[in-house]
Formats: sequence, structure tokens, C-alpha cells
Amino acid sequence: MKSLLSILLLSIFSLGGHAQNYISISGKILDKETKEPLPFASIYVKNSATGTTSNKDGAFIFHVSSHIDTAPVTISMIGYESIEKPANQFAKNQTIYLQQSVAQLDDVILTSGKPLTAKKIVKKAYKAIDTNYPKEPYILEGFIRDLQNEDGTYVELLECAARFYYKDYKDYNSPKVELQEVRQSYIAKRHSWNDDFERKNSIVDLIEDDFIRYDYGPIKAKNGWSYKIESILPFANRLVYKIMGVNPPFQKTTLYIDTENFAFVRIELTRSRSKEKYYKRRLTNGQQEAGYHIIFEYQEYEGKMYLKYLKEEDTWHIFDGSGSNRILFEKHPKKELFINRIISKNMNDHHFSSNLNIAKSIENQAGIYNPEFWKYYNAPTLTLRESKIVEELKKAQVKILRKE
Repeated sequence: MKSLLSILLLSIFSLGGHAQNYISISGKILDKETKEPLPFASIYVKNSATGTTSNKDGAFIFHVSSHIDTAPVTISMIGYESIEKPANQFAKNQTIYLQQSVAQLDDVILTSGKPLTAKKIVKKAYKAIDTNYPKEPYILEGFIRDLQNEDGTYVELLECAARFYYKDYKDYNSPKVELQEVRQSYIAKRHSWNDDFERKNSIVDLIEDDFIRYDYGPIKAKNGWSYKIESILPFANRLVYKIMGVNPPFQKTTLYIDTENFAFVRIELTRSRSKEKYYKRRLTNGQQEAGYHIIFEYQEYEGKMYLKYLKEEDTWHIFDGSGSNRILFEKHPKKELFINRIISKNMNDHHFSSNLNIAKSIENQAGIYNPEFWKYYNAPTLTLRESKIVEELKKAQVKILRKE
């Protein structure tokens, strides 16, 4: 009942500093030629650790402290030329166009006169992890959105803010987590199968896969992976290799690797069934993963690469408990983490309170909603479709509460 009543959600720790003034930059980012929206473009203050991300509609809102209103704001996306100008020169609700650009392969793939193959590039990137990723403690602040779908109907939405403390990029333990605030949580009518299980903690579920930290996956160029260079693309005034990889019959990857320091800038992995054959064994509770898509995107800050964006989408087939192949229903969870601040200096000045109970769902750790926290919080805006989903879930939850 508590999770259903958490429409009004809360703050476990308040965010001091919202008393200062802000300017807000907002608009929509489009492809200059096609006029199509550009999702997940980066909007950030240059040489700072603060930023946000455009949504699937290309829309964004970015709050910048007024004391740095003349600081340059950069908008960048892989495959496009970046734009940059002072924060106070951006108009509200403006349309921003980015120009596509592709480099010539021959200009980039030669090293000491010898061509670099795709596999050699991946191996160089893997060996360069020690150089490119932070070895000192750091904190990431970010926004989590978890959207659950069953048989084509949206049944849950969760949005919250959290902080993550890492010892270094090779810390194999899960990072310590401070749950700051929960913005909204709606739960509509779910399949009765869910009644027997506590909903998994969204944050833990999202951060438990990490190829860089846990040293596995397509970045190692082993275990049946083959690669090819597809193109060279601009990103944040640099160039990146776009490399396609396959590991038959279930896995495909797309790797974006910096042509200068060989850092992994973006990693995508897709697993899917082949000829109706599953790639994982069925879990004891009847769940069978039928599809998996994960994206990691990183940002450079003071010479090191930090996580900027993480998305995981899954397809699960839920079978009845008899051991048969009768599917009760299909689940489609989608979880995203948007990092909006990096803290890597003066760590003792930033109080961190590890308060997340990993055995409980986020909904059951929420309290009263704190509007002051969210007023200038850099969360990605909802798309038009997501806004409609929220309204539908609100109505569905009200009906459930009335019946109870």
C-alpha cells in the first residue's frame, strides 16, 4: 500500500543551494538537414562537470547557476559538429540545429604507416582503460527513470535522484548509493504473477551491469567476437571510430572509440533470440530473458572518462510454474540513468550518506515529495509520449486506490 500511496514522494536529504538564482536554457535539438529530433545529445557547461541530456524528442531544459551565466555551453552528439556559445546567449524554447559530419577513414586509421584493423582498435582501447578511466574516488549524481510495460500496456513509472560513490573505475563491488529524492512513482494494474515477488530495486538492477568496471563483454575482443570499422565520426571536437561487432548467434555490438586516446566513448550491446532459441536458461521463478539492449555513454572530464548515460531495455517471457512452455505474459522494463554532475575533487567537502536498502524497491523507500529539490534539478524532460503514459498511469492508480 505504501508504494501505491507514494504519488506524493519525498526527500530523504534536501539539496542545499537551490536558493541561488538560475538561468534556464531550453529548446529542441534537430538534424540540420533532415529536421529530425536528435535524442540523447549532451548539453553541458564547458570544462565543468554539470550537464544534461536531450530526450527522444530532442527536447531539453538545462538550469545554469546565474553566477556563471557567461560560461560557454556546449551541445554535442556523436556524428555531429558541436556548437558552443555563452549560456546567456541561448534563448528559451529555441530550435538548435546540428550538422552531420563524417571523416575519411584513410585519414585516421594509419598509425606509423600501418593500418589499424577494427580488432586492433578494440584491443588498444581495452589496454588503454587503465589510462582513460579514474583511479581515484569520485561521486556521480544522476537521475533514474524506470518504465515498465506488460503485454503492451504501461504499468509502472519511477523517477528518482541518487548519488553514487566509487572508489575507482575498477571497484568490482557495487558503488555505494545515496537515494536523494523520488519525484514520482505510479503503479497500475500488473499481472497477478507479480503479487508473489517484491519489485526489484531499480537502481541496483540498472548498475549491476558495467563492462568497463567488471571487465567483460565486447570490449575484450575475445570469445568469438569479430569487428569491422564502419565510419569515423566527430564528437565533442574530436573524432571517434564507429566499430560494429558480432558474436553469433545472439550478440551484436556497436563501439565508439576515440581516435586519439582510444577511450571507449559509447558501448552498445544487443542480445536476442536466434531461431526461437533463448541465450539464457530460464530462472527458477519462470522468467526467461528473450531480449537485452544496453548502452553506456561516457564523458571526458579533466582527462578521465566518466559515465554520462546508461540505458537497459529487456524483454522477459514469464512462463507458468508447471515447467511448460506456456507464456503467461511478456515484460518490457526500460531503465535509464542520466548523470548530471561529477564530483572528483575535494571529496571530503561533499558529505555522502549511503542509505539505499538494496533489498527493498525504491517506491518503498520514498517519503513526501519535495518540490524545492526538483525546481532546478537537471533531469531530462519527458517526451510527449512519456507524458501521456504518466497521465494514463495516474488515472489507473487512482482507480486502484478508490477500490481499496
